[in-house]
Amino acid sequence: MTAERPLSALLLDFNSYFASVEQQLRPELRGRPVGILPVLAETTCCIAASYEAKRHGVKTGTSVADARRLCPGIALVQARPSVYVEMHHRLMEVVNQVIAITEVLSIDEVMCELTGSWQREEVAVKLARETKRRIRVEVGECLTSSVGIGPNRFIAKMASNMQKPDGLTVVHAHELPQRLFGLKLADIHGVGRAMLARLEQYGIRSVEALCQADKATLRRIWGGVGGERMYDQLRGHDVPVVPTRRGSVSHSHVLPPQLRFDQGAYAVLSKLTQKAARRMRGEGFLCKRLEIFVSWRNHMPWAVEARFNAMDDTLGLLRVLDTLWAERPRGREPVKVGVVLKDLAPASQSALPLFPAKSTAPGLDAVLDKLHQRFGNDAVYFGGAFRAQHEAPMRISFSHIPDLELEADSLMS
Repeated sequence: MTAERPLSALLLDFNSYFASVEQQLRPELRGRPVGILPVLAETTCCIAASYEAKRHGVKTGTSVADARRLCPGIALVQARPSVYVEMHHRLMEVVNQVIAITEVLSIDEVMCELTGSWQREEVAVKLARETKRRIRVEVGECLTSSVGIGPNRFIAKMASNMQKPDGLTVVHAHELPQRLFGLKLADIHGVGRAMLARLEQYGIRSVEALCQADKATLRRIWGGVGGERMYDQLRGHDVPVVPTRRGSVSHSHVLPPQLRFDQGAYAVLSKLTQKAARRMRGEGFLCKRLEIFVSWRNHMPWAVEARFNAMDDTLGLLRVLDTLWAERPRGREPVKVGVVLKDLAPASQSALPLFPAKSTAPGLDAVLDKLHQRFGNDAVYFGGAFRAQHEAPMRISFSHIPDLELEADSLMS
């Protein structure tokens, strides 16, 4: 008889993070339904919602009009990304005082590896409860979290979703995979909309059916080793984390009505390019490709890209932007634009071209980067972004926590 696989992972997921931060910092919002908006406009949608709002059906992606209809009296609040990042760092300090953080998965999720005596259930549960208590006392009572403890990272993630908000769930290896049968397929980490459609094609419509499928079937569905990894993860096996390599830096922005014309769209693209270049340099990369894309009203989206020798020069990238922008379709109303810097390579490992292009402004980026770090990214910028100086503010994505020194729009407010 083989020994039970020990508990090895603890995942802490902060509940309705953006809304909870606002409720903590603004007591008048506590106990009320709250929707977080990227901008205060009737034409936008919620990027987050408090649990009070979720009970009325408001969720990420709900339009402002639908939020008001579903939940009369909902408080709609403009997002404050820099505040959420600062609160994230405060929370990480508290968590680290109780249990060492192995990996920050996102702004509202952290993974902690359990080793030695921490693998005993009573010890792991005690650590989780102490972490919750310290957060409540040292940061605030609104910052609740759901904790999942399991024999691998995947099961810890699933367990954290089983009891929300403010839950604590332990799942042992001997309970698997049956313990997961009550979940929906969409609840399984790694099963998105496209994978749901593929599972449907194979007649798999429940978590129980997914768990009953053999490795060969899952390999066919996933199109490779990902299916075998899913098979093992569902059973609590320790599956090594596949290292990821950053391949791009991107920024996009929905244009406000007053900038939905060619010059306005270009100004936002210029600002996004400058932001992406600063961020890329700050993370120590060069790029070899630049792509821009535009969504037009009543037309199909348009995208174009250019290749070049590896560089991180903002002026050089803006010249590439000018060349690409000249190819745009004319006579259309732009509604969204974006920039992607691709084929990233570490600057320290990149070979210089045999005949490098001579910079027309050597040292300029270093000077500007220092000014941005001291005064914020809106303190000085290239003129092409003038019309967009108050647009495209810092955003927080699921996979990227902004560096406030690199990405904050203003450090003077």
